[in-house]
Amino acid sequence: MKPLYTTEALSTGAGRDGHVRAADGALDLDMATPKEMGGSGNGFNPEQLFAGGYAACFHSALSLVAGQQKVQLQDESVGAKVTIGDDGNGGFELAVALEVVIPNVDHDVAQKLADAAHQVCPYSNATRGNIEVTVTVSDD
Repeated sequence: MKPLYTTEALSTGAGRDGHVRAADGALDLDMATPKEMGGSGNGFNPEQLFAGGYAACFHSALSLVAGQQKVQLQDESVGAKVTIGDDGNGGFELAVALEVVIPNVDHDVAQKLADAAHQVCPYSNATRGNIEVTVTVSDD
């Protein structure tokens, strides 16, 4: 890999109920375990950060492949739903559902763009074969 960018973050306190700060200070958040997992829910959690990162990264990959294929995108969006659950072996696992909305583009073309983005996106490449990731394309 030829590095293009590197960032660092530090977790202090009690992990899910602690604090996360990026080395450059751009990210500086109190963390909190979600209420659904027995916490206060009064802060951010790792799944929210992962969902936001994956959605933004996939959206960039989508824009890249659309440009390469000379498809004009307008008002497109990418949503990421991240689920954490018990893996049945005393640990936890994640699943991701991506929803790609590309209005005013033929559905088959939109599907091909989403499939191509899924091959380019670093988050997709990192998770492939490790967790379940579904990609759904809709027109609105």
